[in-house]
Amino acid sequence: MDRSRRSSVLALAAALALASCSAKGGKGGADGAGQAGPGMMVAMITHQAPGDTFWDIVRKGAEAAAAKDKVTLRYANDPDGGAQATLVQNAIDSRVDAIAVTLAKPAALAPVLRKAREAGIPVVVLNAGIDQWKDTGALSFFGTDDGVAGEGAGRRAAADGVKHLLCVSHEQGQVQQEARCDGLRRGFAPGRFDKLYVIGTDMPSVRSTVAAKLRQDPSIDLVVTLGAPYGLTAIEAAREAGSRAKIATFDSNPQVPAAIRSGALQWALDQQPYLQGYLAVDALWLQKTNGHVIGGGAPVLTGPYFIDRSNVDRIEAFAKAGIR
Repeated sequence: MDRSRRSSVLALAAALALASCSAKGGKGGADGAGQAGPGMMVAMITHQAPGDTFWDIVRKGAEAAAAKDKVTLRYANDPDGGAQATLVQNAIDSRVDAIAVTLAKPAALAPVLRKAREAGIPVVVLNAGIDQWKDTGALSFFGTDDGVAGEGAGRRAAADGVKHLLCVSHEQGQVQQEARCDGLRRGFAPGRFDKLYVIGTDMPSVRSTVAAKLRQDPSIDLVVTLGAPYGLTAIEAAREAGSRAKIATFDSNPQVPAAIRSGALQWALDQQPYLQGYLAVDALWLQKTNGHVIGGGAPVLTGPYFIDRSNVDRIEAFAKAGIR
């Protein structure tokens, strides 16, 4: 792992109106945030899936930075790698000034990001792609090292006396999720470890699939999901199955603190998504206005950070405001 490691603006708006999602994850229009600065427009293009509230927090951070820096932010998203690449191409064709992008599907995005570089458009990567961002010519990466985070979570589970851990992945082949489960496996060794793939866009299916697994194997004593909504659904699944397995999750949302306080959720491993969105936009503004490059060629880590009963009271106010 290497850690040191155009048409018109109107065309972009039209493309985003067709292919982008709202802050609530539904595919709808592209929004502007902040005020138009001195000719600077930043396109943020993510792999957000419909209904995934994690990205509401990323977007809030990006909008806050756009407002501070007085630039125009255009947000678009699609969980399909090819469709996400098309959104990046739309941004290039519309001559945006800078692009912030996630690399959940690096192979699909790498060619179009090379086109951005050839067009002289600076790119930063956020959230996904810590092992691939430098190969695309991006300036910086803002996010967490999912493999390292997974190892830490696995070690914590082992220290808590867990014997049989189930990692629930809501999208097969997504680099972040594979890294998290692989890290969990390494950190938890030599404990018993299983991986379960679910259809993350169908929560009733997630609940029934996890419940079926828990009924099938009552020895599972900890379920770790890879996103906060799935952790909350896993709590329901365990109750439905009559399982005594405990639940923990990667990432957080406004509902997580109450679940931790009640004991329904053991812990959440936060990657501070607000910070990812904020830093990505701010870094691009700084690069244009001052020539700054943040990170010095190394990824800028925004996590991992454990939220549990020891600190949940301090975190809850920020979570309710949608910035954690």
